[in-house]
Amino acid sequence: MSGDAVQLLVEDERVVIDNGILQLTLTNPGGIIRGIKYNGIDNLLELNNKDLNGGFWDLNWSEAGSSKTRGKFDTIEGTCLKVIVENEEQIELSFTRMWDASVQGQQAPLFIDRRFVMLRGSSGFYSYAIFEHLEDFPGFNLNTTRIAFMLKKDTFHYMAISDSRQRYMPLPDDRLPERGQQLAYPEAVLLVDPIEPEFKGEVDDKYQYSCENKDNQVHGWICFDPPVGFWQITPSNEFRTGGPFKQDLTSHVNPTTLAIFVTSHYAGEDLLVKLESGEVWKKVLGPVFIYLNSVPDRDDALSLWDDAKEKMKTEVQSWPYSFPASTDFQKSDQRGTVRGKLMVQDRYISNETILAKAAYVGLAPPGDVGSWQREHKGYQFWTTADETGSFVINSIQTGDYNLYACVLGFIGDYKYETPLTITPGCDIDVGELIFEPPRDGPTLWEIGIPDRTAKEFYIPDPNPTYINKLYVNHPDRFRQYGLWERYADLYPDKDLVYTVGVDDYRKDWFFAQVTRKTGDNAYKSTTWQIKFNLDNVDQAGTYILRLALASAHNSDLQVRINDPDVNPPVFSSGVIGADNAIARHGIRGIYWLFSVEIPGSELVQGENTIFLTQARSSSPFQGIMYDYIRMESPSSVVNS
Repeated sequence: MSGDAVQLLVEDERVVIDNGILQLTLTNPGGIIRGIKYNGIDNLLELNNKDLNGGFWDLNWSEAGSSKTRGKFDTIEGTCLKVIVENEEQIELSFTRMWDASVQGQQAPLFIDRRFVMLRGSSGFYSYAIFEHLEDFPGFNLNTTRIAFMLKKDTFHYMAISDSRQRYMPLPDDRLPERGQQLAYPEAVLLVDPIEPEFKGEVDDKYQYSCENKDNQVHGWICFDPPVGFWQITPSNEFRTGGPFKQDLTSHVNPTTLAIFVTSHYAGEDLLVKLESGEVWKKVLGPVFIYLNSVPDRDDALSLWDDAKEKMKTEVQSWPYSFPASTDFQKSDQRGTVRGKLMVQDRYISNETILAKAAYVGLAPPGDVGSWQREHKGYQFWTTADETGSFVINSIQTGDYNLYACVLGFIGDYKYETPLTITPGCDIDVGELIFEPPRDGPTLWEIGIPDRTAKEFYIPDPNPTYINKLYVNHPDRFRQYGLWERYADLYPDKDLVYTVGVDDYRKDWFFAQVTRKTGDNAYKSTTWQIKFNLDNVDQAGTYILRLALASAHNSDLQVRINDPDVNPPVFSSGVIGADNAIARHGIRGIYWLFSVEIPGSELVQGENTIFLTQARSSSPFQGIMYDYIRMESPSSVVNS
């Protein structure tokens, strides 16, 4: 690379890396970023917040056996600095913290090595960490870990997450009690007296800016005077948990920019990293890239987003990076490739196999069908198949995996039963694979689209009191605050009734089956009805009701046929789900699929009714988002 040589200055309490483009200042030996100097701005970071300042890695942890998703907060500070690489082209620093019994109960039992890398000619820096749990360490739960940057409050006011999700943001002071009113939970605040009047009446909630892993590659902030961008670029999802559809936070008011590696958001307790006493575990988190850019003219400041997207593409193409010095980070020649072709066989749709166009195909640690969405200790590698169902997954770390897939347009999950062992340089062709989605008979009727989201259903306009202007007339209209309350507004006295062949799920099926508020902190369970006609009934046959759920939170889904009061119900899911996607403005969380057998003797010729009850009712956020519902008749009545 061209440009000035990278220089390192180590002092008693601080360490400075400078490549002539930017200057990075960290505490010694803590490894907390206290300064980023760039383009005439002495420091892009905020150091005057009440609580969190600068740039830092942190984690949240709990004692072994806890089922809570929040515990003790720890801004990780190193106890030893080592200069790993120092030359004109590259500086790599290591800030380590060892654990021993003297800090038991005070620190998570992990050996933590946080790395910071600056390259010659690079307008930014990289950070990654190696977390290691050794055999003599006690058990614990790792709830969250991330790298966070608190940017200057008086400098960065414009936030960008995607082409359609960017805007001028309220100020952090607008969220204070004298200017904002807390809503149903602390993260959501109604701005009643903001410093800038244009934000009055809006809701600010960091969860409105969540993003799915597959789309979460670049986000950040723009300053207009001088025109400077601060961007967090994630070139690979391999070290994130939960697979491509898992959502997490990005950037939000304060102004804050995050790279999150482990959380329970939109998933629940399943995605906590629960380590047993003596369990040996090691994982490399990152590297992620912090990219800085600028333009001379403030009128061109928004072009910094376009430049950041182009830089993201360059970083993705450079993965896996060649420069990290840790031997725990596998380079390109240490990794392998898997390729193949996925087809779908559903004899009730076609006698021929169907191309699995745009299927999500991935490798994750060995497990059951669909287990990848709850996987949290290992690495995952995903791609999308092309128009013919062909796929290539590159740069897979060595180890043992299963190959998984899901095909939008079909229910269920695919798992290739033959385990795959990746060795350095391997290129495994699994050939043509056939996915047979769950199916017992022809479709009598269906509601929705099997796309693992509730996005196609009716999403109401928000209460005018709780508007985020970004999401007005926006494809992600589900991200408005308080939509769960709109159900009772639309159905004040009776619950939803959907008539097959008459109603349109895009207009008549509410996107979430939630509880109904009946008083202060009092809620009632809801029962939805699906009405349908049968000309003929196979009394001796078995009908199948497929219920694909895009999300569930502390819910019990019960199914009854033609009698809303019969007990026990034909089916009960039991208490399922903890993804909290309804409260956090998601359109999906953890995917569930249930197949309910309905004896033909339970049905009648003419009108039938399926009663779907969500039986839990202690909060406004308990509920279900349906992905897709299908009724299948016995195969014996195909031609009836």
